Amino acid sequence: MGARFEELAWRETPIGAISLRRRRDPALDVDVYEVKLDDEFLMSSLFPVAEIELARLGLAPLDGDGLDVAVGGLGLGYTARTALEDPRVRSVVVVEAIEDVIDWHRRQLLPFAAGLAVDPRTRFVRADFFATVAAGGGLDPTTPDRRFHAVLLDVDHSPRNVLHPSHAAFYTAAGLRRVADLLHPRGVFALWSDDPPDEDFGRVLAEVFPTSQAHVVRFPNPLTGGESANTVYVARR
Repeated sequence: MGARFEELAWRETPIGAISLRRRRDPALDVDVYEVKLDDEFLMSSLFPVAEIELARLGLAPLDGDGLDVAVGGLGLGYTARTALEDPRVRSVVVVEAIEDVIDWHRRQLLPFAAGLAVDPRTRFVRADFFATVAAGGGLDPTTPDRRFHAVLLDVDHSPRNVLHPSHAAFYTAAGLRRVADLLHPRGVFALWSDDPPDEDFGRVLAEVFPTSQAHVVRFPNPLTGGESANTVYVARR
């Protein structure tokens, strides 16, 4: 057995110091991978269920094959990896603001995401998802007018609890219309949130998308022995 704790990567970024660490949990007898921004925990490999369900719920309403998917926020890779497991998916463009996070995957530091970086359907775009959408230039710099069948977003804690103040404008009707413009007709925008369903945000979604739903994703919490929950919003153009 290796060291009980190891910091695998660390870098100062415009939004704070981001780090990837691995620790051995003796009670659970597993290696736990965690991402921190300064002193705040962003994600943990102990709780991947909702990130996985973001891809599953986001792709479920779609018909046909040859699906093109955009993922906003790479993180530990669960959402992008799950999208690639759907045989209908033709391509996955992952938009990630921090080059180091992309590098974690290229260096194969995350064993549960193995294969993501080398899958020929995957392409990483180093960019700020929110700034890119606001600028109206599209999510694929090689094809600015490209449209997607699904855009799956997991960056902020929730529409109300954002990592940077500049992200807040995205969660307005004007911001959501810009992401809707990136979708094919009947395409899906799906969003992960750490908060319970937000009725106010649901009304904003309804201003832009003909149909939308908030799914509560429940999962066992091995730290408390109880149950935790996240929300996945699924809206269809």
